[in-house]
Amino acid sequence: MDDRILTAEKREDDLMLRPKYLDQYIGQNEIKSNLKIFIEASKKRQEVLDHVLLYGPPGLGKTTLAYIIANEMNTNIKITNGPSLEKPGDLASVLSVLEAGDILFIDEIHRIPKIVEEVLYSAMEDFKIDIVIGKDTQAKTLNIDLVPFTLIGATTRPGDLTNPLRDRFGIDARLEYYSDQEINQIILRTAQVFETKISDESANILSKCSRSTPRIANRLLRRVRDFAEVLNNSNIDDKITSKALTQMKVDQAGLDKIDHKILITIIQNFSGGPVGLEAIAASIGEDRTNLEEVYEPYLLQKGFILRTPRGRVASKKAYKHLNLQ
Repeated sequence: MDDRILTAEKREDDLMLRPKYLDQYIGQNEIKSNLKIFIEASKKRQEVLDHVLLYGPPGLGKTTLAYIIANEMNTNIKITNGPSLEKPGDLASVLSVLEAGDILFIDEIHRIPKIVEEVLYSAMEDFKIDIVIGKDTQAKTLNIDLVPFTLIGATTRPGDLTNPLRDRFGIDARLEYYSDQEINQIILRTAQVFETKISDESANILSKCSRSTPRIANRLLRRVRDFAEVLNNSNIDDKITSKALTQMKVDQAGLDKIDHKILITIIQNFSGGPVGLEAIAASIGEDRTNLEEVYEPYLLQKGFILRTPRGRVASKKAYKHLNLQ
């Protein structure tokens, strides 16, 4: 199978950091509670779990939850992503290797081409697909029966999903940003997995700088661990943590240099706004989609910018944070 279409390979330390079961998963308590019920019910009925849609900002644990669901259901998981499924044949290749009860995880499911999405409808509903082979008078329809399976789709842009696709998911769950306390627990758990000593104060500092996102928390901890190993005999204390964050240009609110560029651009170039996202992206040389999906949600959540019908506006909090009039 082409690795670009279907792969289960991950960084070894990423797999180590992923909890294996719902009881080990920190945060998202409402989702965990519901999933426990749905999984237990499907196991009692000896049925496959209904199709699951997971959505929310990047880095909140959608892929981790997919692995956990597979473990809880005692089944295998196959991984692919929307852009890799370019034509119906790609989807057929993935679906045809599934065994009964397997889970297929499609990341970035909103990026599946329309022609592939239409084939996916019958696969999800009736566990069969119809593939047209050939063209014009030579065209033939190939009917393929599939084993019962569970599709888990993940997306950061649920609004880009068509209604017919979204309606075929029996379970949908929006992942929310984590509290500082939950991020703190994740950092301590990660340090334990890495067999690294970290002070409570350091964990608190990192939790407040992690943008309420586990992926960023673990990334920052990796980098602070690097500084600690080279400069501090592997001990992560508040001094080495602050030094590392300063070197990486991450401030106490978790804002990095791109966040600062966004806010300063709105304030200085556009008199505080309102200004459109396209203008901001062009001014700082960043991709518009990247700004909208990665940076803007956190700035909005923390109240540094406001979204208005005419564009983005820098808040009083942003001026105060940057010490600007």
